[in-house]
Amino acid sequence: MKVNPNNIELLISAVKPEQYPETGLEEVALAGRSNVGKSTFINSMIGRKNMARTSQQPGKTQTLNFYNIDDQMIFVDVPGYGYAKVSKKQREQFGKMIEKYITQREQLKVVVQLIDIRHNPTEDDVLMYDFLKYYDLPVLIIATKEDKIAKGKVQKHLKNIKDKLELEEEDTIISYSSVTNKNQQVIWDAIERYL
Repeated sequence: MKVNPNNIELLISAVKPEQYPETGLEEVALAGRSNVGKSTFINSMIGRKNMARTSQQPGKTQTLNFYNIDDQMIFVDVPGYGYAKVSKKQREQFGKMIEKYITQREQLKVVVQLIDIRHNPTEDDVLMYDFLKYYDLPVLIIATKEDKIAKGKVQKHLKNIKDKLELEEEDTIISYSSVTNKNQQVIWDAIERYL
């Protein structure tokens, strides 16, 4: 799959179903804990530096951000989970917003769950994966920040993630580096299989 970086657009930042865009395109949700690099991943995959706003401050994404990806699909960036400095009320609101989207959106075809390859999945990562599987959603695990570990340790780290999540056979895990774009085409091909 080839993507024209000049044909990417943020359609809307939504908080409720009435605001979701009706494009006729299938959707790919991007989920992960706060500061795992979802915005950086989006920017890297589409070849744009600042389409999705990045921040050193966890919890920056607080809406469902719908990006039209070259009229081929919609990326939906969902708020990160597991950030302790957000109020309990805000966490509940995010949770309800994400749950509504994930459980009710017919256009959603796959959830890309990003996990930092350097660390074992957190309890929140496991809960999110289990939640997605409960609703029979296909999950593509992207182990981000591959460039931050030794090449010889990548497979060991991927196995740790698989084991901790108890990854189902039909789900795929791919390591990725937004610095080198390693495995970018592999990820596009994997996403395309779900659409």
